Order: sequence, then structure tokens, then C-alpha cells
Amino acid sequence: MADSCTFSSLGLSSWLVRQCEGLGFKEATPVQKNCIPPIMEGRDCIGSAKTGSGKTAAFALPILHSLSRDPYGIYALVLTPTRELAYQISDQFCVLGKHIGVKSEVIVGGVDMMVQALALSRRPHIVVATPGRLADHLQSTDTVFMEKIKYLVLDEADRLLEKCFEDDLSVIFERLPEKRQTLLFSATLTDSLNRLKELSTTPPFCWEAPKEISTVDSLDQHYVLIPAQVKDCYLITLLDQFHDVDKKTIILFTDTCRNCEIYGLLLKQLEFPNVTLHSLMTQRRRLSSLAMFKSRQVRILVATDVASRGLDIPLVGVVINLNIPASSKDYIHRVGRTARAGHGGQAISLMTQYDVTRVKNIENDIKTELVEYPIEEDIALKNLSVVTMAKREVDIKLSETDFGKKRRTNILKRKQLLMKHKMLKKKRKQSRKNSNSN
Repeated sequence: MADSCTFSSLGLSSWLVRQCEGLGFKEATPVQKNCIPPIMEGRDCIGSAKTGSGKTAAFALPILHSLSRDPYGIYALVLTPTRELAYQISDQFCVLGKHIGVKSEVIVGGVDMMVQALALSRRPHIVVATPGRLADHLQSTDTVFMEKIKYLVLDEADRLLEKCFEDDLSVIFERLPEKRQTLLFSATLTDSLNRLKELSTTPPFCWEAPKEISTVDSLDQHYVLIPAQVKDCYLITLLDQFHDVDKKTIILFTDTCRNCEIYGLLLKQLEFPNVTLHSLMTQRRRLSSLAMFKSRQVRILVATDVASRGLDIPLVGVVINLNIPASSKDYIHRVGRTARAGHGGQAISLMTQYDVTRVKNIENDIKTELVEYPIEEDIALKNLSVVTMAKREVDIKLSETDFGKKRRTNILKRKQLLMKHKMLKKKRKQSRKNSNSN
């Protein structure tokens, strides 16, 4: 194909081409121009390209093209690892499919299961789900009609194929028809995807963007080397600079849900308005946090890696890593939230004496040396007594809320459901074996 590629040249329906033009999509991106034609030919597809490259449209457009010719529900199932990404994908289906009145339903945790079961019984054209919640529905009700699904999409497939989703995917795959198209899209093509390619009954079309572990040139990348015990003092000094002077939007990335909640409370205690985003929050609170940050009602978002991939968060000025990510890819996903669409941005990693080796590995992989960000020690340590007092108050607040108890209860319930499902599966297998021997 030529370097330039229009949507009409891909063979899409004229109404879809008009819709793309109306949304300002003038030319297909590389992942779109390479993956849309084989999907329209009926082939399974594995596509790998970085975040922001148009992966969602690469599978949504051919699905909508096919749906408009033979509309029924449930036509396509899209699985994704996070709730926020599920809502984002559903919104894109609805916008792109507005002309044909496409109906899309999001099935994720944090929402009443009875309400979701009723919505599924109406057979929407598109179901976008997280594996855990969909598996819960399949094990507890018969209202999920999946026998005629034409498309199965795994978005952020490398994460979905991790061990933590294994049991849920097993439950889902059992209920899917064998005759279907399977589409896998991801920012990285891992060994898991390669294994899936080898096991595929029909050879899938595979396309991978040119490999590059890099960050964009418009991103200024820094580190601050600090003693671990006074990290929070330096953080407050940083926030004072960016929040008061530059009025920039800031994402603070941390490693656990608990730390995310702690930093959210700590900053509020120190009069830095912020919202948090992590997997233990209710769905309503998560969506509210995203909406407030996107609309710039609040300029600081404290988040776990749930916000580092796939989400469309425009014009973030600064990313601050409160911990150094374990891998270069995680680092790239985090800092990739800023310096998007030609805009500049800054990424600052708070590095303790224990993180030096990890930072060196990241620098080697991204072929970029992080530059030290100057913060005067005496200025940072002026905050020590105030920060220490605020942290004590936060610890008391968190202990009073019994943080994480609800999740522990839900995990136990889900384990019991999965165990019950495995027992039933074993009984059915034994029953078939006995009937065959007779």
C-alpha cells in the first residue's frame, strides 16, 4: 500500500467513510490500513501498535461495516483489562456507528449485576466487558446470548493473556461459538500472543508496527535523586512549582491502590485538590475522577497503572513517577500520557538510592539519559514537619475506613464461583465419559 491511504480505498461502506470524515479522520493510520482489509476478508487478526495509533478504529470500523449489512445482537464481544478503557471503546463504537443506531453495552465491575443482566437480555449489537464481570454473568445467569457472536476482540491483549485473567477467559471461551473471527490488538506483541498465533486453527493475519522502545522527542525526562524517607517533602516542593506557577495538569503514578489512596488523601490534607484513579474505587467514582481531570476542574490525578495504557487523557503537562516502574515498557506507557499530539511535556521520576539500577536499565532501553531536576534540599526539607503530621492523619483516616475490605470479600466470592464452575465442568466431562463407555 502507498504511504497515504484514505478510508474509502479500504473498501469501507460509504456511510462509514462519511462518518470518519465528519470526525476529522482524513487518512488511515498504519495499523488501520494494514489490518482493516484482512479483517473485512474474514481473517483472524493480530495487530500491534503503540497507544494513540488508532487501534480501536482498526477493529471497530470493519465490525461496523459488517454489522450494517447483517444487524443482530450480540454481534461482537470486546474484552479489555480495565473499566475505563471499556467505556472509552464503547463510546467510540457509538460515535462511529451513529448512522446505523448501533447499541453498545458496557459490562464491568462496580455496577449492579441485575441492571447489566437486563441490558444483556436486550441483545445489544456490541458488548464491551472486563473478563471478571462477564465471567460472573456467565456463571450465574442464562441471559447472556453469545452463541451467535461473529467477532471476539481482545484489546490490550498482552495484559488479558496474563495469568490473572486465565480462569475468567476460560469461562468466557467455553461459551463462544467456534466459528467466529478473533481479533487481538495490543501495544506490545508478547510471547503470549506469539503462542496464541501458533495455536490458532486458521493462520491469522499478523501486523506489528516497527519495533521501537522509545519516548517522543518533545518529552523532557528528568529524575530527582532523594533519600527514601523524605520523598514526600520533595514531591510537595515539585507540586508547588508546577501547580502554583505553571498551572499544569499533573498525573502522579504510584504502584499500589493503597498508596494511590494515601497520596490522594495526603495531597488534600496539604491543600492540593486532586482526584484518584485505582481499581478499588467504585465505578461511579472512577468515571467522576476521569471527567473532573479531563475537564480541568481538578489539575492533579493520582493513579495506579490503570491510567497508563489506552485511556485518552488530553494535554497532560507533567507526569511524576512516585515509584520507578519495574519495566521500560511500563515507564513508556506512564510517561506517554504527556507530550501527545505534538505538544511538549515533562516526566519526572522520584528516584531513591534503591532505584539506581532500575533507572539505568530504563535509560539503556529507551536510549535516553534522564537529566537531573534541580530541587534545593533546604527548601524541600522545610516541608518536613508539615508533611509528617499530615501523613499521620492520613494513616488514621485510612485505618478507620478499613481500606480494601470490600475487595477482599469480592475476591473470595469470585474464587468460590470459579471453583463451582470447575466442579461442574469436571462433572459434565465425567458424565460424557460414562455415557460414551456405555
